[in-house]
Amino acid sequence: MLIFVLLSLLKVAVITVVLLTAVAYTVLLERKVVGRLQNRWGPTRVGPFGLLQPLADGIKLFLKEDMIPTGVYKPLYLLAPVIALACALTSISVIPFGNTLRFHGVDLFQIADLNVGLLVLLAVTSVGVYGIALSGWSSNNKYSLMGSVRSTAQMISYELALGLSLVGVVLRAGSLRLRDIVNIQNTHGLLSWNIFGGFQFVAFFIYLIAAYAETNRTPFDLPEAETELTGGYHTEYSSMKFAMFFMAEYANMITVGCVATLLFLGGWSSPFGHLLPAFGGPVVLAILPVFWFVAKVFFFLFLYIWVRGTLPRFRYDQLMGFGWKVLLPLALANIVVTSFVLAVHG
Repeated sequence: MLIFVLLSLLKVAVITVVLLTAVAYTVLLERKVVGRLQNRWGPTRVGPFGLLQPLADGIKLFLKEDMIPTGVYKPLYLLAPVIALACALTSISVIPFGNTLRFHGVDLFQIADLNVGLLVLLAVTSVGVYGIALSGWSSNNKYSLMGSVRSTAQMISYELALGLSLVGVVLRAGSLRLRDIVNIQNTHGLLSWNIFGGFQFVAFFIYLIAAYAETNRTPFDLPEAETELTGGYHTEYSSMKFAMFFMAEYANMITVGCVATLLFLGGWSSPFGHLLPAFGGPVVLAILPVFWFVAKVFFFLFLYIWVRGTLPRFRYDQLMGFGWKVLLPLALANIVVTSFVLAVHG
């Protein structure tokens, strides 16, 4: 029992450290890629090729003066970034990163294997909107309040389309357990993936756009909108409180990439399926699925950054109209068609 508890705590600590490191280097990746898209270098000074820039940014934010404006409602003002970051970090706990590998009864590649893992994931991420809403209201700033109101309306609207886009995948798998959803996609490589073999490419398109809106990323970054709202909901935040919002945003990006990989791109399964024979020892067979998983998540992060560097921001009425008039009907139509096809072939 003691070994089980210690191993579980160690696993949680390792995954948390890996996630926070990934967040730091996703920021560096974004600055580098956007720099290249705009024909400039990006960070190059700190460390070789600028690789220590995230460390320098972290030290800078930590040492900045922690200012609290006089007119804020202090309890919620301090609680808001904690809620945002806690939800972002908690959601990673139900995501499996590779095949089941147990050591003294502990699954090394997943913190919690739940039968309703997908529902828990959606529930935890939807609570994150409270962090943004409360930060804007408690800041006693009109720009912050406008940003939080925008964010609340936007996230509620696009959460509906996002949740409905996943129903087709759940119908096909017959389970809300994330490992079960991956297992039905790992027989014939990419031909078994939900996006291709499961004919869920419309659902994937809806999920991708709704996820951009859920994470407040370009072209849906209306809650921040620097040119209009001077920073939006985090205008009055500084030092580590601002850093917590920053970390929450990038952690949510990684979570969105993980969920898209699990639900639509076969999770940790190889795109070649069983066409390539298994090779290597037990260590290689354990690590290779994690490599495929990380590669697919990296693809999503690169896509996020590419979209940010190329697309302009939506107008707010266009944003809301697109969510309610285009994505929602498409998601409902996808559920109807998927149900019909499964009923005919079932």
